Amino acid sequence: MYFIVVLLTTVALPIASIAIELVFRPEFGLIAAAGKWFVFWGVGIRLLMAGTSQVVRPSFTASSIFRIKDFAAEKIVAELGYANISMGLAGAFSLLSQAWIVPAGLAGALFLGLAGIKHAMNSERSPKENVAMTTDLFVACVVAICLGSLAVR
Repeated sequence: MYFIVVLLTTVALPIASIAIELVFRPEFGLIAAAGKWFVFWGVGIRLLMAGTSQVVRPSFTASSIFRIKDFAAEKIVAELGYANISMGLAGAFSLLSQAWIVPAGLAGALFLGLAGIKHAMNSERSPKENVAMTTDLFVACVVAICLGSLAVR
């Protein structure tokens, strides 16, 4: 289930949303549509879901992602969950107001990029950590390119 949710929110749903946006609003443009939908799905919904899971079931993240079996780690994972919920809400709210896209995208891209780099530095990654690393870096790059492109306009 983890793999499906992550791939849906970071690849399939953003791409489908971009395609639909461009069919019905071609004047919106590819870069603007990509920024909008990757911030909503890849930052907003993904981090909101991850954060909720980390708060409700911190042992899952501690053991299956970070491979830490210590009960004390659950306190840190829950706090990570609060940060993910906060960034996720900002990304989700970006769909309601375009003014939220850049700040939510910037915070989310930085977080996901840094998290992806940290995962990459772990030579003993689990399959779930490989998926997290790849999709973190993918979303961070797409959002950064979109924000950078919008900034030079």
